[in-house]
Amino acid sequence: MKEGFLFCVCQGTCPSFAKENAYEITNMVRKNYNVEFAAIHPQLCADDGDRFLKNLLKGTDLDVLYVAGCDSVMQTKMFKDSFLAAGFDGSKLVGADVRNKTTDEVKAQISELIEKTRKARQK
Repeated sequence: MKEGFLFCVCQGTCPSFAKENAYEITNMVRKNYNVEFAAIHPQLCADDGDRFLKNLLKGTDLDVLYVAGCDSVMQTKMFKDSFLAAGFDGSKLVGADVRNKTTDEVKAQISELIEKTRKARQK
């Protein structure tokens, strides 16, 4: 199964992300879960975030795209046009709301999410 991981840090200035080390979290995912890529983006919901998603996902054969950031329902709505433009199936998005948590809390949340998603997709 091919998976990618993006951490959207809301410009890096949002108080909701103040207790998190995005680099440590992203590096944990890269090292522990053998994903195709792990990256940090400053604001996926901005115009350049749309372009980034379109370019990253165009022609990809990813099975799952994990995005840590704001509310997962909002992620689905905000990224819909980019996914359509890239020909990426939006149902492959697995979002995680990681606001107002510590680095350790986010690492545990993402680890649990990846393991749960992998088990569900193996069935």
